[in-house]
Amino acid sequence: MLRRHRTARGIAQEELAYSAGISPRYVSLLEGGKHGPSLTTMAKLAARLGTPLSELIREAEAELDDPSV
Repeated sequence: MLRRHRTARGIAQEELAYSAGISPRYVSLLEGGKHGPSLTTMAKLAARLGTPLSELIREAEAELDDPSV
C-alpha cells in the first residue's frame, strides 16, 4: 500500500524517508511488511504523500482483512 502510493507520485524511498524524518531502511521495512508504523509515522508519511491519513488506515485495515488486496 505504501509503495503503491509512493510510486504513483514518483517519489523515491530515500526522498520519502528523509522528508518524513525516518530512515530509508525503515521505509523499505514498512513497504515489505516487516514493520508496522506508529500512528505518528503514518501521519508523517500520509502528509508527505498528499494522502489523507484515514485513507492509509482504511487500506491497511483492508489488507489485514484480506492480504490479497
